[in-house]
Amino acid sequence: MTHSMRTDTHSPRYGEGGGWRDNATRYALLPLRIFLGVTFIYAGLDKLTDSAFMKDSGAGSIGDMMRAVRDSSAIPALVDLSLKSPVGFGYAIAFGELAVGIGTLLGLLARLAALGGALISLSLWLTVSWASDPYYYGNDLAYLMAWTPLVLAGAPLLSLDAALRSRRRRRSGGYR
Repeated sequence: MTHSMRTDTHSPRYGEGGGWRDNATRYALLPLRIFLGVTFIYAGLDKLTDSAFMKDSGAGSIGDMMRAVRDSSAIPALVDLSLKSPVGFGYAIAFGELAVGIGTLLGLLARLAALGGALISLSLWLTVSWASDPYYYGNDLAYLMAWTPLVLAGAPLLSLDAALRSRRRRRSGGYR
């Protein structure tokens, strides 16, 4: 019985063919991009359209939520900062989530959008979901980890970044 090991290290560029493994590798981050993009757009819109959320106090308000998590957060000073203007903080998070989601979904400044998503997830993990016990019940840590491959790889396919890169390459007359 003969066993073989794949030793090639070169993956063909988009459009150069390749087998199903190469195609699967090329498109591996696309489902993650779609999920995170749609989820963050939804989260931003959900906050912006919830009349109770964008208030200093009251049931379901950003202010009451931040006051409730203040003493159990990893960085209470970050919560204190948000409590100086809870509504402003709420709008900043909502518009940040929208920008991150749109950038990720379209693949426009994809690494920057993913970094923004990672920073939002990190700040929410260190404040809102820090007290989750066990830690893996808090979804913000999982979102932070999900953003990491997109920070590293960007959106190499089916993205505005790829289209712009291809356009620059054609204009310069060669590969960049």
